[in-house]
Order: sequence, then structure tokens, then C-alpha cells
Amino acid sequence: MADFDRAELDEMVRRWLRANRDCEAAGDWRPLAEFYTEDATYGWNYGPKQEFMAVGRDEIRDVAIGLEMDGLDGWSYPYQDWVIDDRSGNLIGLWKQVSDRKRPDGRFYSPEGIGGSWFRYGGDYQWSWQRDFFDFGNVSALFLDMITGNALSEGMQQRITRATSGEKLPGWYPIGEAPVPLW
Repeated sequence: MADFDRAELDEMVRRWLRANRDCEAAGDWRPLAEFYTEDATYGWNYGPKQEFMAVGRDEIRDVAIGLEMDGLDGWSYPYQDWVIDDRSGNLIGLWKQVSDRKRPDGRFYSPEGIGGSWFRYGGDYQWSWQRDFFDFGNVSALFLDMITGNALSEGMQQRITRATSGEKLPGWYPIGEAPVPLW
């Protein structure tokens, strides 16, 4: 395995965190696409039957951090910690997902459990791939709580309508049929 410069990896994380904060403030994550190589892949599992995969920077921008993040304006994803392997170029960022809407008890809507992203560094301050992980059960429970608590924004309502329309959504595949495997 190749060795990576630790200072460069630390700088990548610093740049990534700054860009994430800027995108959260703007309510648009599409500018993050510049942090991926042209041929990067970005995917995640969504329960026992589906997975998501975007292939290439354009699909990452337009679908993974575009269409899939639309409706989540006002949400934040504060990173809690990082694990950095300068030998392999693998980085794991652990984050929370926090809505700007509050529960009746005053807490922000946020799924319980751990969320994170596993990145592979591709050089030149870009990721060559990203795989997200989160607790599907807790995320599902959160959205159900938000629906029954009438806490969905209009954008979130549109996301749910799109997801439950029955039409094939870009980037979504039955388990094992994505153009690039998760692992």
C-alpha cells in the first residue's frame, strides 16, 4: 500500500470541514463535488433491499449531493471525530445528522445512533470514493416522528413524495446491482 503525507490528509479534512459548513449555510451541497476526482464513486446502503451509487463527479454533484440532499436545507451534519490512516489513505469521518426543526421537548430532530463516511483519498485534495453508513432503523424512525409531529419542511415533504412515487430514482439499485460495488 502507498503511504500518504499526514499533513496533506489533515489539510484535506480541514478544507472538507470548511466547505461543508459553507454548503450547510447556503443550503446547497453541490459545490462539494469539486472535492471528488472525475471518476470518483459515492454510495451507501439503504436497508435490506436498496443501495445508492453515483459514478463520476457530475453524478455525485447532480444526484448524490444534489437531488439526494435537496429538501435538507437547514439540516447540519456536524462531524464529531475522524480516523485517518496515512498508510492506506482511508479516512472515516463520524457525523451527526441534525434537523433545524425541534421536537415538542425542545430537542432538535436527529436520528439516534452513529453516522459516518468512509473516504479514500485520491490526491490533490480530492476523494476517489466515499461510502456513507448510518442506522437505517433510526433514520426511518426519525422521519416517521417528523411526519407524525408535522415537522417536515416543504422540501422534506417533496423528498418523501418523490421517494414513495414508485418511479425509479437515479442512482438507486437493488442490492448487488449498482454499477460499482459498495465494497
